[in-house]
Amino acid sequence: MPPKDDTPAPAPLLLRGCFFIQPSADVDGLRGQDILIEGGLIAKVGREIPAPRDARVVDCSRHVVVPGFVNTHHHFFQTLTRNLPAVQNAKLFDWLVYLYEVWKNIDEEAIYTSSLLAMGELLKTGCTCSTDHLYLYPRGAGDFVSRQFEAAEKLGMRFSPSRGSMSLSRKDGGLPPDSVVQDADTILADSERVIRRFHDPAPLAMRKVVLAPCSPFSVTESLMRETARLARRYNVRLHTHLAETEDENDYCAERYGVRPVALMERCEFIGPEVFYAHGIFFNDDELKVLRQAGAHVAHCPSSNMRLASGICRVRDMLDMGIPVALAVDGSASNDSSDFLGELRHALLLQRVARGSSALTAREVLRMATEGGAGALGFQRLGRIEPGFAADLAVFDVDRLEYAGSLSDPFAALIFAGYNHGTDYTICNGRVVVEKGRLTGVDEHTLTREANRIAEGLLRAAAGGG
Repeated sequence: MPPKDDTPAPAPLLLRGCFFIQPSADVDGLRGQDILIEGGLIAKVGREIPAPRDARVVDCSRHVVVPGFVNTHHHFFQTLTRNLPAVQNAKLFDWLVYLYEVWKNIDEEAIYTSSLLAMGELLKTGCTCSTDHLYLYPRGAGDFVSRQFEAAEKLGMRFSPSRGSMSLSRKDGGLPPDSVVQDADTILADSERVIRRFHDPAPLAMRKVVLAPCSPFSVTESLMRETARLARRYNVRLHTHLAETEDENDYCAERYGVRPVALMERCEFIGPEVFYAHGIFFNDDELKVLRQAGAHVAHCPSSNMRLASGICRVRDMLDMGIPVALAVDGSASNDSSDFLGELRHALLLQRVARGSSALTAREVLRMATEGGAGALGFQRLGRIEPGFAADLAVFDVDRLEYAGSLSDPFAALIFAGYNHGTDYTICNGRVVVEKGRLTGVDEHTLTREANRIAEGLLRAAAGGG
């Protein structure tokens, strides 16, 4: 049976006199209107809405309100290993080989703390719903997914993590050490356990589950296929890294005799329930296959720049009707979980490749909201209109860095500004960031804990215990 959310409904919340509301990417913005939130839903949008007797009223006369962003690819545990000098200038495969020696010592405490840290950063920069691609399971390390859901509940975030997997270690031609991979039977059994325990199929669920073999170079072809079949049996989404680097394409051609998309077809790992991370090196024929299959792409611009992987063909994908979402990727290949910053990077990176009109601010908003909701299978996220989830990002633009930019208040968030934090973030009708601070945890305590664990991981990797 799927889990039931027994949390009491929050009190009504009225955002009064919003300076500017951008309800979605495809409608005009609204000035001076209110948003009434009841039972975790948008109840009304309009002028001078009467406040229910027990409602909290928030003055938003200085604020731009947008739908909460949806993050479609991340590796939360990597928040503990950002900015390591040895891999600041490394390409993907070399970067992975070095970091696996650090990550192999990850335990439940590290997973819980890094999840709080990553989700906290996301919430503070406007992201209200996220997945996490957790594919690392050191032997005897514990129930990682349970700790992640515990962290999400503490912070109040809508969460759809993946039960990831790796089955190919170095001895099998993969990259990770033996201690962090699992055999196929263990992976499939635990994947089913996680779905049955945590996945809620309701349209406005706070918990969903994704199945996500790490990549074509870290699992067997048979595991990829059996994972796809298991996901379809339970009607959950599928995810993996794909075509991130030329090295990956060469690996697939050498090991499997085909390019990555053809391998996905062979493994039954393609379709409208599938979203791929990166997708930089798809050729024209492969884009046509993706369009026909209805598969989604999670675009990770900051990570792609950080690792010099390349520039995803987002403009071509959008023009062809391929659904594109947005993602920050892991915090060791981005070094930040700044989601509003990711919107800016997505816009600018496409313009480097395709010119000054390659991508507009509202196209980026669609990717970050409805695009992400579609990839993760949430039908009523990503718009500010009655009946949709009350997941909102509320930015104070009466600030120095936005002065002179308010002829288009929404686009000002992307083109101007340098502090990407919200004033309020609202998820499921609850205020989870207030006046720029997380309401679910003490940020100073979390920072100290994360630094303590990060230092311990580096000592262990260096042989210091």
